[in-house]
Amino acid sequence: MSPVPAELQAIGWRAAVDPRWQAAMDAHPAAVPARVVEQHRSGYVVATGPGDGVAVESLPEWQRPAGYRKGAVAPEERPAVGDWVLVEGGRRIVALLPRRGAIKRGAAGEHYRQQLIAANVDAVFVVCGLDGDFNPRRIERYLLLVQGSGAQPVVVLTKADRPDADADAARAALADMAAQEVPVLVVNAKDAAAVAALAPWLRPGDTAVLVGSSGAGKSTLTNTLLGSERMKTAAVREHDARGRHTTTHRALIPLPSGACLIDTPGMRELKPTGEEELADGGFADIEALAAQCRFRDCAHGREPGCAVRAAIGRGDLDEGRFLNYLKLRDEVAAASDRLASRLADKQGVKVLTRALHKRLDDKYGKH
Repeated sequence: MSPVPAELQAIGWRAAVDPRWQAAMDAHPAAVPARVVEQHRSGYVVATGPGDGVAVESLPEWQRPAGYRKGAVAPEERPAVGDWVLVEGGRRIVALLPRRGAIKRGAAGEHYRQQLIAANVDAVFVVCGLDGDFNPRRIERYLLLVQGSGAQPVVVLTKADRPDADADAARAALADMAAQEVPVLVVNAKDAAAVAALAPWLRPGDTAVLVGSSGAGKSTLTNTLLGSERMKTAAVREHDARGRHTTTHRALIPLPSGACLIDTPGMRELKPTGEEELADGGFADIEALAAQCRFRDCAHGREPGCAVRAAIGRGDLDEGRFLNYLKLRDEVAAASDRLASRLADKQGVKVLTRALHKRLDDKYGKH
């Protein structure tokens, strides 16, 4: 392959090309690689460098509703911001290059669907304000969703400049995360010197994504990292520290450092996909304690010999964190059942389709 243009490297292209990409490139020799930098309901915007992106046509099967059976592609198999695609004629996507990881959640609604937040990222900044937005249980939920992506989670506590901000208490509440090698940073998002603490995860070629509630300070962080007021910001409500959606769509932004940052709208609902592992999502210590219980099917209630309850009694395990673990465990199990059902239905459709084709071939002969 020819040397990678500097423009592509500036938006995250790696020096070593994923070997899985070569087959797609060989199949579309007239296409050029581009990165998805914006995702809208109407389609995608891609870029081949750090300048302005261009709106492109996507494959027809990506435009069909998720419930549309014939030729439809599941939402998680369609491009997301951060994905690399091949574009022909400067206007038409012809292939999605295999991704090396993705951040996703269970979509809202009764039917099981996955929603991609960002693809091909190296770090996830879980942003939470040191005001009414601070919620260790929600941060744990974010970390659970991040764990399967291969990206490094980093908890970023903003609004350290507030007179009522208690950084020491917040760090203490998140001590279990720090003990599991999840960095916890406290910053004033408006101060470039403070935000410089994020530099180890924003090296040239790196891609990071910001996730958190509306009003947590994601757009302010982005502006400070850019050194300009590019992203719109708004004040939060005093009574509940909630903000409006100043970011209305996901967007990838090249930074002066040579890294890329993906800003996302605030997320109110964080449903598991059913693919998560609690041990890898920040609860390895609780899983290890549960393995020490006298009874294998211990419900961690009043059973004798419960190692989990003993740890809570000694003060070694926070009961609120344990209750959140139980809640997430049940949600992951329920989502896993729905995922298995969807996969079984999909396999059943394939079996029925093959059987129909066989009957037609038997009756009319193969064409």
